[in-house]
Amino acid sequence: MRLSNFFTKLKSALGRYEREHNFTCDICGREVFENERVCADCCRRLPHNTLFCPLCGRKVGEAGLCLDCKQKSLVVKKARSCFLHEGEAARLVVRFKRGQKYLFRTLCDFLLPLMQREFSEADALTFVPMTEKAEKARGYNQSYLLAEELSRRSGIELLSPAVKRRETAAQKFLGRADRAENLKGCFHIHDRKCVRGRRILIVDDTLTTGATCDELAGALLRADAAEVYMITVTSVPKKDPFGKKE
Repeated sequence: MRLSNFFTKLKSALGRYEREHNFTCDICGREVFENERVCADCCRRLPHNTLFCPLCGRKVGEAGLCLDCKQKSLVVKKARSCFLHEGEAARLVVRFKRGQKYLFRTLCDFLLPLMQREFSEADALTFVPMTEKAEKARGYNQSYLLAEELSRRSGIELLSPAVKRRETAAQKFLGRADRAENLKGCFHIHDRKCVRGRRILIVDDTLTTGATCDELAGALLRADAAEVYMITVTSVPKKDPFGKKE
């Protein structure tokens, strides 16, 4: 057996083992006994997103559209998230983005049932692309890892039609309008053929202002996608979580 084939098989075997075996809760660290990645107690304490706007999927105080979507809705047809971006749910996402790559399986345990329940019409998945420099600095694209795992579990095709053409300024403390301006024109659809006529679900970790979602969804729709949706692990309740500039 060639050495390269041996390492390929070893990597595949290790991947199967990691998918099928888990010994401690990824939140509290206590021992688990049924291969669950988050224990029942921690799961109950997560801030589940149960009452949400039917368009953007953000938390609302009462049934119906949120005030933001009444003024200007997202470009995607609908967006959904598993949790509010707070507490242990927010910490899981931050840990995932800051080096704890293995958490993509844990997060997909929550994303998969939500996807199957809310997006049965989707016939393709995609992710938010990063520039080569940004992906190299982080070591991986967290959006791609989530989308790839959901594709593997669901059998829905994973598309990679978009590239990010330029670096954008850090968006951590930008409001929605500034984020939109920062991202304007940064995504390019290089494979329009695979997009045409498809109902595409964008997978990402967090919906903050929605500017990234809008920019990528707009590019996909201009490339003749039939419909575009968005699913995230968490969502920030307000579209301008850092306030609007006077």
